[in-house]
Amino acid sequence: MSFSEEKDKNIYDGKLEVESGSGPLVEDEQVFEEERELKRGLQQRHIQMIALAGTIGTGLFLSSGRALSAGGPVGALLGYLFTGILVSGVVLSIAELSALVPLTGSYVRHAEYFFDPALSFAIGWNTVYSCCVSIPAEVTAAAVLISFWTTSVSNGVWITIMGLLIIGTNMFFVRVYGELEFSFSMLKIMLIVGLIIMGLCIDLGGVSGQPRLGFQYWRNPGPFVQYLGIEGSLGQFLGFWTTFSNAAYAYAGIESIAAAAAETKSPRRNIPKAAKRIFVRVLLFYVLSILIVTMIVPSNSPFLLNSSDTASESPFVIAANLAGIKVVPHIVNAVVLTSAWSSGNSSMLGGSRTLYGLAREGHAPKFLLRTNRYGIPYICVSFVSVFIALGYMTLESSASTVFGWFQDLVSAAALVTWMTICLVYLRFYYACKRQGISRSELPWAAPFQPYAAWMGLLGFGLILLTGGFAVFIHGEWDTETFFSAYFNIPLIFGLYFGYKFTKKTKFVTLDEMPIRHYIDIANENPEPEEIPPKGWKKLNILWT
Repeated sequence: MSFSEEKDKNIYDGKLEVESGSGPLVEDEQVFEEERELKRGLQQRHIQMIALAGTIGTGLFLSSGRALSAGGPVGALLGYLFTGILVSGVVLSIAELSALVPLTGSYVRHAEYFFDPALSFAIGWNTVYSCCVSIPAEVTAAAVLISFWTTSVSNGVWITIMGLLIIGTNMFFVRVYGELEFSFSMLKIMLIVGLIIMGLCIDLGGVSGQPRLGFQYWRNPGPFVQYLGIEGSLGQFLGFWTTFSNAAYAYAGIESIAAAAAETKSPRRNIPKAAKRIFVRVLLFYVLSILIVTMIVPSNSPFLLNSSDTASESPFVIAANLAGIKVVPHIVNAVVLTSAWSSGNSSMLGGSRTLYGLAREGHAPKFLLRTNRYGIPYICVSFVSVFIALGYMTLESSASTVFGWFQDLVSAAALVTWMTICLVYLRFYYACKRQGISRSELPWAAPFQPYAAWMGLLGFGLILLTGGFAVFIHGEWDTETFFSAYFNIPLIFGLYFGYKFTKKTKFVTLDEMPIRHYIDIANENPEPEEIPPKGWKKLNILWT
């Protein structure tokens, strides 16, 4: 097929030559062209840990207080639970596609081959935009966290230091990134487990001088909050609905397990492995953490998002302070600070690799394809790094207010990204049916499909359209809130139709999609058998 042949010319580049000791170059398996330039430095344990806790950052540790104060304990819990279920469908979808076609830029490149080049252009630049906004959000949050210890130093100093750390991490071997994320993820896992144990001790009366709480805060002040003072079930429902924006920010980037597929060893095995366990991890680390917080912090606490611009706004810190535990807030704050760095690293990796993929497809300038001797697309990293300067906006306004703007912008962009992944996957799914390709022929077939993808597409579409509903209530108009909630809608349509009309692109029909070709390549190039590293059995409990 002409489409397949044209794409093959762009994607594949014959044989990969690798060095074998000091001898001559030998031929290795047929691989994607970018694998010659991007080094496969991410091991299975790196991908597992990145999937497990790589995107857990300030969205869970800091901004979850907004969800609790707006939706109440039950509203916040349901918001994070429902969003987690929808996100699990997104991860399953992108993992199935990436197992078949492991490309840097993942879903951006998949949109090129399984939907429309115009959609690839639009969602690619939307993803870069999202990462460019999320990184200053993390460095802003880091400045807020550091101010827990000192307020005598300007936030600009901490923003600069955190920004340089993120840039430095991403300019080294991708393996260094993997090792850092592995270590940060371990810290976050230990912190969450520790917080859960601490929360249970506080709730059950295990702290000296503190009464047993049980579900007291679910009864008083109540399971839901009367949002904006609106009485009755309507006010409670609206409060619950606002939690989806906070949850979307907390989960943003969770699809990044496939962002660096060309830098992942044995992606057809390791990416699905990470994806299959996503739902359990969502329940364990997100939902259970929120449940514990709702039991030990009242939704009407004056400390929740009191615009103090310090980490005392974090519900986890509030819980420790209310229980009279003096040391824990410092420990929590320190680990949460590393999680802000970790989440910023994930956004930098996702943004730079997506930008590289755009350049590879001709949707961005070719000079962005330059890599250093370590295989890092340093021009792409430098481009994304420039936007860290947006964090300096906090020097002219409240850090909490600016953080809220960033959070809403990132949430909307994440919703658009997740909808696109589901849409592209559904086109791929029905193309398999049209071409008579059995799902058993795929390297990995995700469960619950196509229902999980349909659920994600429709659910996130509804959340996106209603994300800024509060501004339409009489007397509640706020230009900044409206902009941050809905800016991404005209942006994605403008990018899509602008490119489509300019380049005269066409939809890739179900019959044209080169699915059979990719299946043949996967079958002809089996991945090496997995060899468990030393000590694997001892640590296997972390990801099995």
